[in-house]
Amino acid sequence: MTKTKSDNNLGFVSQKDIVYNKLLPYADKLDDESNDILSKIKGNLGRAVQLREIWPGVLFWTRKLSTYMRLYGRKFSKEDHVLFIKLLYELVTIPRLEISIMQGLGRLLINLLKKRELLSREDLELPWRPLYELHDRILFSKTEHLGLNWFPKYHVLLNATQEMLDEWRPLLCPFDVTMQRAISYFELFLPTTLPPELHHKGFQLWFDELITLWESVQNLPGWEVHLVNLFARLANDNIGYIDWDPYIPKIFTKILRSLNLPVGTSQILVPRYVTNAYDIGHVVFWVSSLLGGPSKQAQAQLSGLFNSITSFFHPSNHGRWLMKLMKLLQRLPASVVRRLHRERYRKPSWLTPIPESHKLTEDDITEFVKSMMQPVLLAMFSKTGSLDAAQALQNLALMRPELVIPPVLEKTYPALETLTEPHQLTATLSCMIGVARSLVSGGERFPEGPTHMLPLLIRALPGVDPNDFSKCMITFQFIATFVTLVPLVDCSSALHERTDLTELDRELCSASAEFEDFVLQFMDRCFALIDSSTLEQTREETETEKMTHLESLVELGLSSTFSTILTQCSLDIFKVALEKVFNFATTNIFETRVSGRMVADMCRATAKCHPAESLKLFVPHCCSAINHIAVNEEVLNEEELDKELLWNLQLLSEVSRVDGHKLLPYRSDLLQILQLTLHLKCKQGYTLACNLLHHILRSAALIYPTEYCSVPGGFHQPVGDYLPIRDWGRPGDLWNLNIQWHVPSVEETSLAFYLLDLILQPELQQLQRFATGEQDMSRDDVLKSLTIVHHCLLGAGSLMPPLTGEPIPELVCSMVNLDETTLYTGMEYDQTRENYRDAICSVMRQLLHYILEHSEDDTKSLFLIIKIVSDLLHFKGSHKHEFDSRWKSFNLVKKSMENRLHGRKQHIRALLIDRVMLQHELRKLTMEGCQYRSIHQELMRGLLRLSTSRYSQVRSRAQSVLFTALGTYNFCCRDLIPHVLEFLNPDNSSVTQKQFKGALYCLLGNHNGVCLANLHDWDCISVTWPAIVRSGLSTAMSLEKPSIVRLFDDLADKIHRQYETIGIDFSIPDECCALAKKLMTAGNPLPQALMPSEEEEAEGLKRQKLKNSESVEPWKFEHISIGFLSLLLRDDHQLPPAAVTFFVKSLNHDSLYVRKVAISAVAGVMKQIKKPHKKVPISPSELCEMIDTKAIVAGDRPDNQWLQYNSGKLPLTQKDWDACVFVEKTHWGYYCWPRKLMIYAPEKEQPKQNLCREEMTEREQITFDHFSDPVFINQFIEFLSLEDRKGKDKFSPRRFCLFKGLFRNFGDAFLPVLQPHLERLVADSHESKQRCVAEIISGLIRGSKHWSFSKVENLWGVLCPLLHTALANITIETYADWGTCIATACESRDPRKLHWLFEMLMESPVNGEGGSFVDACRLYVLQGGLAQQEWRVPELLHRLLQYLEPKLTQVYKNVRERIGSVLTYIFMIDVNLPFTRPTTSPRIADFTERILLQLKPLTEGDEEIQNHVVEENEVGEQDERTQAIKLLKTVLKWLIASAGRSFTTAVPEQLRLLPLLFKIAPVENDDSYDELKRDAKTCLSLISQGLLYPEQIQMVLTVLKEIAGSSSWHARYSVLTYLQIMVFYNLFTFMSDQKAVADVRGLVIKLLEDEQLEVREMAATTLSGFLQCNFLSMDAPMQAHFEALCKTCLPKKRKRELGSVVDTIPPAGLVRRHAGVLGLSACILSSPYDVPTWMPQLLMDLSAHLNDTQPIEMTVKKTLSNFRRTHHDNWQQHKQQFTDDQLLVLTDLLVSPCYYA
Repeated sequence: MTKTKSDNNLGFVSQKDIVYNKLLPYADKLDDESNDILSKIKGNLGRAVQLREIWPGVLFWTRKLSTYMRLYGRKFSKEDHVLFIKLLYELVTIPRLEISIMQGLGRLLINLLKKRELLSREDLELPWRPLYELHDRILFSKTEHLGLNWFPKYHVLLNATQEMLDEWRPLLCPFDVTMQRAISYFELFLPTTLPPELHHKGFQLWFDELITLWESVQNLPGWEVHLVNLFARLANDNIGYIDWDPYIPKIFTKILRSLNLPVGTSQILVPRYVTNAYDIGHVVFWVSSLLGGPSKQAQAQLSGLFNSITSFFHPSNHGRWLMKLMKLLQRLPASVVRRLHRERYRKPSWLTPIPESHKLTEDDITEFVKSMMQPVLLAMFSKTGSLDAAQALQNLALMRPELVIPPVLEKTYPALETLTEPHQLTATLSCMIGVARSLVSGGERFPEGPTHMLPLLIRALPGVDPNDFSKCMITFQFIATFVTLVPLVDCSSALHERTDLTELDRELCSASAEFEDFVLQFMDRCFALIDSSTLEQTREETETEKMTHLESLVELGLSSTFSTILTQCSLDIFKVALEKVFNFATTNIFETRVSGRMVADMCRATAKCHPAESLKLFVPHCCSAINHIAVNEEVLNEEELDKELLWNLQLLSEVSRVDGHKLLPYRSDLLQILQLTLHLKCKQGYTLACNLLHHILRSAALIYPTEYCSVPGGFHQPVGDYLPIRDWGRPGDLWNLNIQWHVPSVEETSLAFYLLDLILQPELQQLQRFATGEQDMSRDDVLKSLTIVHHCLLGAGSLMPPLTGEPIPELVCSMVNLDETTLYTGMEYDQTRENYRDAICSVMRQLLHYILEHSEDDTKSLFLIIKIVSDLLHFKGSHKHEFDSRWKSFNLVKKSMENRLHGRKQHIRALLIDRVMLQHELRKLTMEGCQYRSIHQELMRGLLRLSTSRYSQVRSRAQSVLFTALGTYNFCCRDLIPHVLEFLNPDNSSVTQKQFKGALYCLLGNHNGVCLANLHDWDCISVTWPAIVRSGLSTAMSLEKPSIVRLFDDLADKIHRQYETIGIDFSIPDECCALAKKLMTAGNPLPQALMPSEEEEAEGLKRQKLKNSESVEPWKFEHISIGFLSLLLRDDHQLPPAAVTFFVKSLNHDSLYVRKVAISAVAGVMKQIKKPHKKVPISPSELCEMIDTKAIVAGDRPDNQWLQYNSGKLPLTQKDWDACVFVEKTHWGYYCWPRKLMIYAPEKEQPKQNLCREEMTEREQITFDHFSDPVFINQFIEFLSLEDRKGKDKFSPRRFCLFKGLFRNFGDAFLPVLQPHLERLVADSHESKQRCVAEIISGLIRGSKHWSFSKVENLWGVLCPLLHTALANITIETYADWGTCIATACESRDPRKLHWLFEMLMESPVNGEGGSFVDACRLYVLQGGLAQQEWRVPELLHRLLQYLEPKLTQVYKNVRERIGSVLTYIFMIDVNLPFTRPTTSPRIADFTERILLQLKPLTEGDEEIQNHVVEENEVGEQDERTQAIKLLKTVLKWLIASAGRSFTTAVPEQLRLLPLLFKIAPVENDDSYDELKRDAKTCLSLISQGLLYPEQIQMVLTVLKEIAGSSSWHARYSVLTYLQIMVFYNLFTFMSDQKAVADVRGLVIKLLEDEQLEVREMAATTLSGFLQCNFLSMDAPMQAHFEALCKTCLPKKRKRELGSVVDTIPPAGLVRRHAGVLGLSACILSSPYDVPTWMPQLLMDLSAHLNDTQPIEMTVKKTLSNFRRTHHDNWQQHKQQFTDDQLLVLTDLLVSPCYYA
C-alpha cells in the first residue's frame, strides 16, 4: 500500500487501516475524527487502569477500543499496538478476574493479535506462563470451560520451548488423564514459527520424541488428535525445514483410517475410532504443507488416497462418513491455494519464507489438480448438495482452468438440454457459478473460456420456469453472476472499424451481437413468470394477501438479476428494454400484492440505471392516470379503490426510488399527487401514498452511490476507442473506483423540509389536539396519521438531529470520563429548521398516555407508536436488521466470486462499491455507549408501561424495543430496574397478572441481549434477587397459570446458567499501572486526559478495597433463593455464619430440591473452611540414590521403584508410616521427574487435627454442633437413604464431596455417631441404603488423607468388616455403586496408604461362595481400585494374575466377561511406546505362552470345535479338550475387551492365536451360532482393523499364508475377509512395501483357484476391491494369466449310469477355467463408474463363456447384470468407448432373451 498524504496528517504510520474509509464522500474528515477518538481511548483507558477501576472504567473504554477497530481497522502506530496488547494481556491474566469480563477482554486481545504479519517477534514478546496458569485455573478448576486457544505461538521468549517441556513432560503418563492435558498444552503453546537459525531451540527439542510417540500409538486415544493438530501447525509454519518423507506412508494410512470408511462385509466399528477421529481442517493443513519438495512422495500418496476413496464419492453411496469426505474435498484445494498465495503473491513479512527447493512447481500443481478432479466431478451430484464440490472447483479452477472447466462444461451442456433431471441442472449450474470468473477472464491458460459464455447464457434461459422454484432461483443466480462479470455491449461493428483484433477477439465481437436478443428473451421469460404468479391464479380468495416466502424469494431473484442486466447494458440495449418494460407495465393493470410488486421492481430497476430517461416516461403517465381517476370527490372516501388507481400509485412509488437530484424537475407533479392521495380512506391506498412520500424523502436526504457498473464511467464510448470485450471478468481497481455519490444538495434538503412542513406539521397538530382531548378522531384516522408520521420519520430521519436533553446524573460513580463519541456521517444538521424528532417525540408521549388511559385495546395504533418510538431512539437512515442481511449477502457473493490465489481485494467493482456503502452504514449504526438523557428516560418508561400491557402482542413488541435500548444507553438499567421491580412487589395490590408476567419477561431479557436479573454489579443484584424471591407472595402470582410457572423456571434457569461468579475482588496488579502510564505518554495521537493525581490514585485504591469488602446479606427463603444463594459460594470469600447455619439446617428440609442444593452448598462451605496443608519440595534422585540421567527413559526404572506397592515394605507401624514418602498423584515419575516434586510436609508441621470446640471458628462450630447431634444425623441419614427416581439413581459425587469435607476438616470426630448407622445400612440390601453407605465410605477413605497413623489404623479396623459384609450382600442394582465407591476412594492416593483396602480386596475375589454373580461383582470392585493405581501396583497385578489363571476356565458367562475385562487392565501397562522400558507389571507375551500350552488339544486336532460343554460343574475331571474350550471362551472375551482400551496392540501375540480363531469363526452372518463362534468372528473383525507397524506386516502375511493352506474352507474364506479390511486400514503402509503387495496378490490369485466355490467367489470380490482402491493394478501379466486360465479345456460329459455315486469334487479343469472367468469378472466390477480402455476387450472375452457349465454361466450372468446396473446412468458417455461390433454383441448380451422363442 502506498503511504498516502493522509498518513502525514495522522502524525504516525498506521499499522493497517480499513481502506474503504478513504472512498467515503467525507473521507477528508475521518483522520481528525479517528485521532480524536484514539487519543480519548488511550487517555481514559490508561487513567482507568491507574485508578484501578475495572468497572465501569476499563470495561467502558476497552469496548470503545473494539468499536474503534471495527470502524477504522488497526489505525494506530506500531508502538501503540504493542502497548495495547501488553496492557490487555496483563488485564486478562489478572488472577481473580470475573469470567465474563475476561471473555470480553480476551476477544479484544485476539482481535489485536490477529494479523500476525504486522508484529514480528522483535516487536512483541509475551511470557507464556501467566496464560498457562489462567488456562489451567479455568479448564481444570471447578469453574466453567471457556476455550482459550488464541495464544500467539510466535511471540514467546527464546527459551520458552525448553521451559514448557520441563513443565509438562512429567505429565506424560499414557494411563492417566494428565496425558490429554499435557498434549493439549503442547498443541496450544509450543512455538513453531522460530526462524531457521533458532530451530535447535524450537521444534528440534521435541519433534523426534513426539513423532515416535505418534507413530507407535495404535488405538487412537483421545490425545492423538492434539498431536496431529500440533504437527499440522508445525508443518505449515516450517515448509521445507523438516524432512517428513519417512513418515508419509504412516501419515496417509492414519488419515485414511480416520475417515472411518466401511470396508468388507461384516465390519464391527470400534466406537472410539469415530469419537476420536482427526479434525479434517488440521489434516488438510498438514497434507497441503507436505506437498511439493524434491521427493514428490506426498503427492504420490495423495493420489493413492483419492484413488482408493473415489468410489465412496459416487452419489449412490451414502453414510455417516460422507460429511467428512466432502469436507476433505472442499478444504484441500482451498488450503493449497492459500499456500500458493503465500509462496507467490503475499507481501513478504517477518515470517519464515519457504525455501525455493520446496515451493510448489507448475508440475506439482498440475499433478495435484489431476488427482482431485475425479472425486470432485463425482461429488457434484452428491446427496449432501453440490456446494462443497462447487467450492472445490472454484479453487481448482484458479490454479488450472484448462483441466477443470472443460469436464464441468461437458456435464453442464447436456444438463441444460434435459428436462427430466432438474437436480442435475441445479448441481451443474451451481458448479458453473463457482468457476465463472476463471471461465470469463480466459487468460493464457484457457483462452477459449469466454467463447462459452453466450451459449451458456442463452441455454440457461428456459430455467426461468414458474413451475420449479429451485431451478428458477439457481438460474437467476447463474445469469446474474455471469452478467456482473461481462459488459453487455454489442461490439460487432468493431469487426469493420478495427484492425488490431485477434481471431479470438473477432469471434467474441461477432458473438456479442446476440446480447440484445438475450436481454429481450430474458424479459419475455420474466413476463411469463409474472403472468403465472398473479394473486388470482395462485390463491383462493380467503387466503392471505401477503406474499409467501417463496414468492418473495423469486421477487428478490428477479429484481436483482434484472437490475444487474440493465446496469451492465449499453445505452442502446437499455432503451429497447426500457420501452418493452414500459409497455408491459402500462398496458396491463396488476394487483398490488404479488405480480404488481414484481413488475414495479422491474420498473424501479430501469429508473435506477438511467433515471432521466425512465422518469420522462413513467412519471407523467402515472400522474395523469391518477389525476384522471381521482378527479371525482367520492373516490377519496371509497373503502375499496379502483385497481387502476392502486396500480399506478404503486408504480409511481417504486419509480421514485432514484437519485434525488433527478426527481427535482417533477416536484410539483409529485406534490399534487401526494396531497390528493395521502388522505384516501382506503388503507391500501394511503399506505402506497405514504411509501411514495417515504421514497421521495429518502432519495433527497440520504448519501448513496448512484451506479454499480463493472467498469467506471459505463460503456458509452464508441467502439473505435474502447473495446468492451477486453473488460470481461475484470476486477475493480480499488484506487480508481470513481464512485458517483449522491450527496443531498441544498435544493433537495429544502424540498424535504418543505414536504415535512406541508405534510407532517398538520398531522402532528391534529394528533396533539386529539391527545389533549380537544378534538375527536376515529381509530382509522389515528392510524392514518400515525402511518404518515412514521413514514416521514423513516424518510427524513437522517436530516433530524438526535434527541437532546439533560444527562441523568449519578447513575454510577466513576472517576473516569464516560463520554459518548459521535461519528460524522456526512450530515450537517441545519439548526435553523424545526427539529421534527423532538416534535414527534413530545406528541407521541402525550398520545401514548392518552391511548393507554382511554382505549388500551387500540392495539394497531400501539404497534405503530412502538415502531415510532424505536425509530426516534435509534434511526439515522438505516435499520440494523437490513444492514445485517446486506452484510451477509455481501459476504456470500464475495465468497462465490473471489480470487483467493492473487488476493489483494481483487473483487468486482460492484462488490467494492457495496462494501464502501456498508462501511458508511456501519458508521451510521454505531451507537453503543450513548449518554442516557432525561428524554430517553421518559421514552423508556413509556416502553416499560407497554411491556406490561394487557395484550401479549403489544408486550412482546415493546419488550424487544426496550431490550435494544437497554443495550444502547450507558447504565440505564440501574435507572429502570426499580420500576420493573415495582410490579413484583407483594405489597402493591393493584398489579394485574398481565403486568406481573410482563415484568418477569423484562427481567428475563431476550436471547442475546441484556438479562436484567443478573447484571454484573452488586448494587443491582442486591435489589433484584430478593425481589424475585419475595414476589412469590404477590397476589398476581398465581401458580395455576402454567405460563407464569414456566417463566419463573426460565428465569431461575437463566440466572443459574449465565451467572458467573461476579468479581468481588477487583484488584489490578502494579505492572498494569506501569503499562497504563506508558500508554498515556506514548506516541501519536497524544491522549488529552490528565494523568491521575496522587490523591485520585489513593481514592481509587480506597474504592477498590471498599468494593471488595461489600459482601452480601443472607436472605429470605424459598426454592429459588436457595439456588441463588448457592451461586454466591466462592472460593475467595467465605459465607457469613448465618448463611452457614441456614445451609446446614436445610440439609434436613422437607423439599428434595432444597436438600440437594444444601448438600452442594455445605460441601462448598467445607471447602472454604479447609485448612491449607504445607508442602515441601523433595528431590526424587536423592530418595533412591540414583544419578539423574539426561536421556528420556519412561516406564519402570530403578529411580521410581520406591513409589511402587511392595507388600514387604508396607508402613504397618507409626515409625514406618512417618518415614514413608507418600506421593498421591499417579502420573509423577512415570515419564520423567518434575524439577521440584512437591509433597506434603511431615505431620508435625501440618495444622492441628481434632480441635476441641473452643478452638474452632464460628463457622466450624455451627457444622460441628449439628453433625455431633445424633437426632440431626438420624434424620439426615434417613433422608439420604430415600430413593429419588426409581432405577435411575447413581452414586452421587456431591454427597461424596460433602462427607469427604466433613472427615477432612473434623477428623474422626463424627465417626462414633455414624458407625451404628453404617453397620445398619450395610446389612440392608435395599438399593438406596447400599448407595448411601457407599457414598459415606468413599468420603471417609478420601477424607482420611491427612489423619494420623493411629486414627487411620482405627478407621480400617471399622471399615474392613463393613466392606466384607457389603461385598457379600452385593446385588445387581448396587454393584456399580460399590465399584464407583472404591474407584473414587483410590483415585489419586498413594497405594501404600490404602494397603489395608487392597489386601482385603485381594483375599479371594473368586471363591464361588455367593455364586457366580457375587464373584463377578467382587472382581468389578477390585478392578475399579486397581485401575486407578495404573502402573504403581505391579506386585498386586502379578498376584491377581496368578490367582486368576487357574480360574480362566470358569464356566459362567458373566464371570468370564468380567475376567476378560480385568485381564485388559492387568496388561494395560504392557505398552510398546518409544523410550519406554519393558514393564515390571505382567506381560502379554509370557501369558500367551502359557495359554497356548493349554490350548494345544484344540490347535492340533483337525476336527471341528464344538461348544458342547454342559454349563454345570460336573463331578470328576473333564478332559483337556473341554477345559481348553472353556479357556478359549475367556481368552476371546479378553481380546474383545482390549481392542478398544489398550494403547498398542500386541500383534505378535495375537498372531499366535489367529489360526485357532480362523478355525472357529463361522462364515455366514448368523445369530443362531453359539457365543464361542460369534466371539471368534468379532475378534477377527476387530484385530483386522488394527494399525500395523511396517515391520509387522511380513509376520501377519506369513501366518495368513499358512492358514490359507488349511484344510477347512471356512478358514480359507475368512482369510480373504480379514485381508480386505486389514489392507484397506493399513493401505499406504502396505503399498510402501513392494514385497507385501506381491505376497497379497499371490495369495488372492492362489485362492481364486480354490476347490470350494464360496472361496473362489470371495477371492474374486477381494480382488475387485483391491483393484478398485488401486492397491493392485490391472497390468498385462495379470490379464494374460486370467485369459490363459479361461482357455482351460473342460472335461467331456460322461453319461452316468443310474444309481452310480455322484462325484462331488469338481474336476481341476473346471476350477481353473472358473478362476479365469472370475478374474476377468473382478476386473470388470472393479470400475463400476467408468469404462477404462481395457474393459471392452474383457467384456468380449467374458461373453464367450456365457454357455459354459455351471457355475461359470452364473458368474458371467451376474457380472453382466452388475455391469448394466452400474453403467446404466451414464450409458450415453460410456457407449463411446466401444466399437460398433462390440456394441452389437453387448446389446445382445444385456437384453434378456425372449421367453416365447
